Amino acid sequence: MLMREVDHLAARYRGIFAPEMIERYLFESYTTLGRSARVRTYLAATAMHFAADRLRALAQSMGEVPKNRPEVLFVCVENAGRSQLAAAFLRKTAGASVSVRSAGSTPASELHPVTLYLMQERGLPAESLYPKPLTDDVVRAADVVVTMGCGDACPIYPDKQYTDWQLPDLQSVDEAGAEAVADDIERRVAELWEELRKR
Repeated sequence: MLMREVDHLAARYRGIFAPEMIERYLFESYTTLGRSARVRTYLAATAMHFAADRLRALAQSMGEVPKNRPEVLFVCVENAGRSQLAAAFLRKTAGASVSVRSAGSTPASELHPVTLYLMQERGLPAESLYPKPLTDDVVRAADVVVTMGCGDACPIYPDKQYTDWQLPDLQSVDEAGAEAVADDIERRVAELWEELRKR
């Protein structure tokens, strides 16, 4: 099945990436996600999505694919709480005006139950979300990188805006604390969106 996906991505990126590189990205994504995935039923499809996003990020950073909107990357440790919430809030607020990614320095196997509860409570879709590892290609493609408790793990490149949001981990607080963190993230995302709109 993975070879069929290689052919699909090779056709999409013909003239930009060699099929061998696409195959390496896809199998690397499959292996990386497979280490932490609790449920393997959709692992191949998830790996395809992850590899495709990484290849698009790499092509953007190389100038092979035009960037027609700001690219924002949210990073926390497990990519199962704060960064997923921030990304969901920005997608809801900005719509297609911003490209949003999230990642974790040590990704969990799935989103935390408290994250899913907070998203459901606020009308944020979570069906297709999964923790993703932080990779160099998505950092290179980003215009704005927002870290939350893992700043040292994120590579630093020039011409990017780096911001660290000091927020407690959702796993370390009670229900009221988690609600407060979610409200704080929503406020910060709204401020970031206002800033992006003025550029």
